[in-house]
Amino acid sequence: MAELYNVAAPKKAANLSVNSDLLRKTRELNINLSATLERALKEELSKRQSEQWVEENRAAIKSYNDFVGQHGCFGDEFREF
Repeated sequence: MAELYNVAAPKKAANLSVNSDLLRKTRELNINLSATLERALKEELSKRQSEQWVEENRAAIKSYNDFVGQHGCFGDEFREF
């Protein structure tokens, strides 16, 4: 499976606007903003790419499900569960 993104890519500065109270409270707890943002972005990227894959493959998934509905899964006759 292809990597979600290049984890070895260099860091790049970015300007963000964040709720001031949220920022103050996270700093009080010594939360690493960069690491937290990267983790959240990685999760969102993964979710969105998964949704995009499903959308792009919707017709093939439906076709496969229809085939299985009509003919069963390959090897069903050998299953013991």
